[in-house]
Amino acid sequence: MATQTATAPKSPYDRIGGMPTLRRITDRFYDLMETEPAYAELRAMHAADLAPMRTSLPLFLAGWSGGPREWWEANPGKCMVSLHGPFAINRETAGQWAEAMRRAIADAAIADHEIAAALADTLSQMALGMAKG
Repeated sequence: MATQTATAPKSPYDRIGGMPTLRRITDRFYDLMETEPAYAELRAMHAADLAPMRTSLPLFLAGWSGGPREWWEANPGKCMVSLHGPFAINRETAGQWAEAMRRAIADAAIADHEIAAALADTLSQMALGMAKG
């Protein structure tokens, strides 16, 4: 009787392509936000310098998707919802965020289409869930 070697399922982080892919997604997301007029209201809600966010978001996404947890170690007790609480996020700006993120994920050309779609869907739902009113 042959024995089977059980392999652990890959985490979403691994399926996405790890930190290089998360950085590509993040850079494309903020590039879209900075250059596309459709995201002007969303861009106006952010600081003039997006460099800190370009650094922070892929770290958050890494830990959230099962990869390194550097963001949580650096931000104990914080979550994305509470960090965005002070902002006047409405359905329109949440929709702009979700659309720009969907485009960024699509442009990253993730080989695992199932995980790319799941990432886009989940992040869109999170963004829309932050809308007030």
